[in-house]
Amino acid sequence: MRIVRDTDSVLSDWRGHALRFEHEIGKVVLGQERVIRLLAIATFARGHVLLEGDVGVGKTTLLRALARAIGGAFERIEGTIDLMPADLIYHAHLGEDGRPRIDPGPLLRQGEQLSVFFFNEINRARPQVHSLLLRLMAERSVSAFNREYHFPHVQVFADRNRVEREETFELPAAARDRFLMEVQVGMPAETEARRSLVFDPRFHNVDTLLMEVESGVIDPEALETVARAIQSGVRSSPALEAYTLALWEAIRNPATLGIEIEGVDTARLVQGGASPRGMSYLVRAARVRAWLEGRDMVVPEDLRAVFPEVMAHRIFIDPVYELRRERIVGALIAGVFARVPAP
Repeated sequence: MRIVRDTDSVLSDWRGHALRFEHEIGKVVLGQERVIRLLAIATFARGHVLLEGDVGVGKTTLLRALARAIGGAFERIEGTIDLMPADLIYHAHLGEDGRPRIDPGPLLRQGEQLSVFFFNEINRARPQVHSLLLRLMAERSVSAFNREYHFPHVQVFADRNRVEREETFELPAAARDRFLMEVQVGMPAETEARRSLVFDPRFHNVDTLLMEVESGVIDPEALETVARAIQSGVRSSPALEAYTLALWEAIRNPATLGIEIEGVDTARLVQGGASPRGMSYLVRAARVRAWLEGRDMVVPEDLRAVFPEVMAHRIFIDPVYELRRERIVGALIAGVFARVPAP
């Protein structure tokens, strides 16, 4: 019994840190409360995130604020067509004395302290670079200079250029499946938030703005321990487990539930995906969401709150529908929620 009480105490204390973490980011990133909550869930679920959104909506500011609040080291690299895996590992150049030098690249520069790694416009990079990133995400390690480098606290964030198609390399399904979530970062809906972002000089200098974020609200070295405590301390009932499995079956075979989407043959729509790994990620994220809401039991709303971001990119549809993917998958998820009764 003492172990249970100790776990409960740890989770209660850390929930306060997590809510403060969200508050600190929210001070400098306006109108993105849902996005901030999803990033907090991913942080405590120890999952990587693919961000999507137009240029200039604040994705980099959001991640820099997140890195500062966590208290770990932040590194960033820009995806380009000529980027090679070695560019992440080292930087070769001539020193002031005219002699060649090799300095650590963005992956190695911070060593084991690296906490947040942001890959900007990941689909501009070649598949060879994607392969290196996949290993970092899966194993939190890379090989270089005849040795292994480990990054026990690293969390990878990437964004994808959705506008330009030339000189881009779309991520294969296996690569996208490594991301816990794909999160849309849009324009703030509130008029007051938009006004502040445009007219308030406070938001015009990002470096100065980020100094308002309290540094080190979360200890990155403790995140793995807390994440494990959340997964073991937040429970699910038999009814909730049955509901989760019913959602899984419905998303894979929507026609059997009579789900209809205009202009779509639902019998041939879903070609694959929604794998056991994907469902386990869904449950992991739902447990963190329940914890952030102050509960030690997962409820259906926790699953529904993270379902689109965790599952949508894992649903592989017939190529004939791919150009309308966002609308169709959204309608599919809505249909599944409507047809599968919640306990």
